[in-house]
Amino acid sequence: MFLYEVNHAKSYTLEEAKRKLESYCAYQDRCHKEVVTKLQNMNMIPLAVDTIVAHLIEHNFLNEERFAKSFARGKFRIKKWGKNRIVRELKFRGISRFNIQTALKEIPDDAYYATFHDLAEKRANQITEKSPVKKKKKLADYLLYRGWESSLVYEKVNELV
Repeated sequence: MFLYEVNHAKSYTLEEAKRKLESYCAYQDRCHKEVVTKLQNMNMIPLAVDTIVAHLIEHNFLNEERFAKSFARGKFRIKKWGKNRIVRELKFRGISRFNIQTALKEIPDDAYYATFHDLAEKRANQITEKSPVKKKKKLADYLLYRGWESSLVYEKVNELV
C-alpha cells in the first residue's frame, strides 16, 4: 500500500478571490502582509496576488494608514501596550515609519500616562514578592514587556517599591 499526499486545496477564480478578500478586509482592518499571506495560502499566483491587492487598495478595502491607526488605538486601549511594543508589532507587519508615527498620534498623552500609572500600580499590588529588589525586577520586567519606555518604567518602579 502506498501512502501519498494529495493537495485538496480549493482553487479560486480571480473574481472569487477578490470577493473573499473584500469581505476579509471589510470585517477588520488588515495590513498588506496579512492580505498577501492570505492570498498565498489560497494558492494564488503572484500576478493574481498583485492584481487583487491593487483592487483592494483602489476600492479602499486595504489602507495601511487606517490599519496602523486602529491597531495602535486598539492595542493601547484594550491590551494596555506602550508605544515601544506597538511600534515593534507594526514594524513586524511591514508598516512604514511614516504610518507608524501617524498611528502613535492616535494615543493622547494624558491617557497614555494615566494608563501607565494605573497599570503600574495595579501590577505592583498584585506582586506578592517580599524582597524589594525582586519585586522591582518583576514590576520592571512586566512593564518593559508591555512596551513602556524604560525611563518611565524605572522612575515608576522606584516610586512604587
